[in-house]
Amino acid sequence: MSKSDTSATLRRLASELASLQSQSGLRRLARIEGINLFSNDYLGLSRDPRLRDAVAAALAAGLPVASTGSRLLSGNAAVWEELEAEFAGFIGAEAALFFSSGYAANVGLLAALLRPEDTVFSDQSNHASLVDGILLSRARKVIFPHLDLNFLEDALARSSASGGEKFIVVESVFSMDGDRAPLDDLLDLAERFGAELIVDEAHATGVFGPRGRGLVAAAGGARQVLATVHPCGKALALAGGFVCCSETLKQYLVNRARPFIFSTALPPYFAAQIRRAVAIVSEADQERSHLQELAGFLRRELQRGGFDTGRSDSQIVPVILGGNDTAVHYADELCRAGFAVRPIRPPTVPAGTSRLRLSLNANLTTEILEKLASVLASARAVAT
Repeated sequence: MSKSDTSATLRRLASELASLQSQSGLRRLARIEGINLFSNDYLGLSRDPRLRDAVAAALAAGLPVASTGSRLLSGNAAVWEELEAEFAGFIGAEAALFFSSGYAANVGLLAALLRPEDTVFSDQSNHASLVDGILLSRARKVIFPHLDLNFLEDALARSSASGGEKFIVVESVFSMDGDRAPLDDLLDLAERFGAELIVDEAHATGVFGPRGRGLVAAAGGARQVLATVHPCGKALALAGGFVCCSETLKQYLVNRARPFIFSTALPPYFAAQIRRAVAIVSEADQERSHLQELAGFLRRELQRGGFDTGRSDSQIVPVILGGNDTAVHYADELCRAGFAVRPIRPPTVPAGTSRLRLSLNANLTTEILEKLASVLASARAVAT
């Protein structure tokens, strides 16, 4: 008999998977086939030969292919320190610290910084990495309805007499809704109520702001926020992520952020690739403009066809469909038509809001998006 036949644990897991399958909620690994519309490669750099050349040049110059340890042990290198200083300058911050992933950056920052006596105000639609970092911190958390600043203001006012420090945590562009945080208003609230503001710029870095520096830079708030997080796995087409902050906070994270302390550093040649990506992105104003034009075009096409695109005002365009089965149906129809799309279902989004998350990139055309809208319209006719 196999372990699956005798283990109560494995039988329980199999039952849970079967339940997910029956509710159209089971996820599977799949290869990308067709026109990719769920990638975060917003500027289309993932196959850019300039990034390959940067890696080849770094290796030819003798940079090793492995770091051999964490940054605090054998994994540090001059190229990482130089890159952190350069990226901080690019963003407009005093300092930056590189983590092995954007997830690690958010979890490391929040779990190290927040204390149980602190209060953190977190947007309901924040990414799982922000949610997990807050949970690990054991800070008192107040979840406010998505971008409901009246609720947030009232909650901040009520907490004024409580002990500890106050923190507001948001994304600048929300990953499932594609809408932007009103950073000017959030900066004002933070100042009025003595709260620190932390902003995850994952879907804005490279896409918005002067030279692609993000929406905090666009709001002129780079030195007013406590920290911004800039994952490299989206528009920069790489991996890892930076926390941009003061030198004091950087050194605190070096000493207290467990994902930084206990993770093997990425290879030094990787820093050369990131440096080249930042240089490319900083000169990509034409691609940024084209990307936003495409997003506006697609929203108009879908809305004319009666589809709900929510509050999207970015390169992320959701098509909110409701039930799991409905989202799966539309995704299947698009895949049959040559588009690579996956349905987004609970718990990633709230129940009853299953959707397609159409993630655009600068290599697309209006002709492709017209065909996409047409396929969706045909899929609706079949569904009804």
